[in-house]
Amino acid sequence: MAATTPSTPLTVIVIGLGQMGRSHALAYHTSPSYRILALVNRSSPKDLPQELTPYPLLHSFEEALSSHTPDLVSINTHTDTHASYALAALEAGSHVFVEKALAANIPDCEAVIATARRTKKKLIIGYILRHHPSWRTFIHTARTTLGGPPYIFRMNLNQQSTGPAWAIHKSLLRSGASPVVDCGVHYIDAMLQITDSRPVQVRGMGVRLSEEVAEGQVNYGHLQVLFEDGSVGWYEAGWGPMISETAYFVKDVVGPKGAVSIVGEEGGGESADVDGHTKMVRVRIHRVGREGKGEDEVLEMWDEPGHGELCALEQGFVAETIWGDVDLERHWADAVRAQVVVLAADRSMREGRAVDV
Repeated sequence: MAATTPSTPLTVIVIGLGQMGRSHALAYHTSPSYRILALVNRSSPKDLPQELTPYPLLHSFEEALSSHTPDLVSINTHTDTHASYALAALEAGSHVFVEKALAANIPDCEAVIATARRTKKKLIIGYILRHHPSWRTFIHTARTTLGGPPYIFRMNLNQQSTGPAWAIHKSLLRSGASPVVDCGVHYIDAMLQITDSRPVQVRGMGVRLSEEVAEGQVNYGHLQVLFEDGSVGWYEAGWGPMISETAYFVKDVVGPKGAVSIVGEEGGGESADVDGHTKMVRVRIHRVGREGKGEDEVLEMWDEPGHGELCALEQGFVAETIWGDVDLERHWADAVRAQVVVLAADRSMREGRAVDV
């Protein structure tokens, strides 16, 4: 972006020190664009990275906001708290970065966006794949080589989670999230960037596979989405020790002139590895008329960013957005569109019917 870096870094309070909160806190710590004022977590976090231990640790969001006036509040808690924290931060005069999803329901999403407009503060939602160089290549290639619409989207992210990873997933389930809702917004967002068409109908199905999951919750599910331009999409996600390690990372887009696919590590990695959720080894481009063996074009993805590096790229975008006074209306609209689809899938699961959107 055209904006230059100010001589004074942006001050930031980080709310939530789970997996994503720690990653973002480390990104702020290492960047000259930021200065951390405080970290906030309801409990004392275990195994906090050494780099973060010098910062004040508070246990109350209200205390943090009353004792500090940060330029930016970074919200990395469970989705059911996002709206209330974001509204309070915006009203206090801070810009907001909030992990996906923006809020647990669409009225809350709209209320937070309306407050950002009124207060004239920046509201950036954590769609991290938008800042991934290889995912940007994947989306651009699908848009420009496949001759769509219509497109077929085949995507999943299953995780055979055990131990601490399963504990995190059960905590998310208790907060009301499901795998399809929690992770699905990233991949629905990718579909929407490629087709740029309005979703019109969603179907969802889900299964509770463990007695450790509360009645009424599902730890495996999938959705199908129909778009106005005739495109169709499928997304699947599951959490837990029973989930298969086979075909846990599928990312395909098919159009009239061929297909573009993300190819992961041969022999697979581990489905619960957070770095593996974003890393790709190569992009395979298949074109109609080149069906022979070895005819597909393969783009090797060198120097793939790890999870921490990707968080740093995202927080660089946040700083540039604040300094450059970037218009975020499309960013907000896209975030809400993705949330509409996954929430419609959740409703479809509960009601046993297709949901028009």
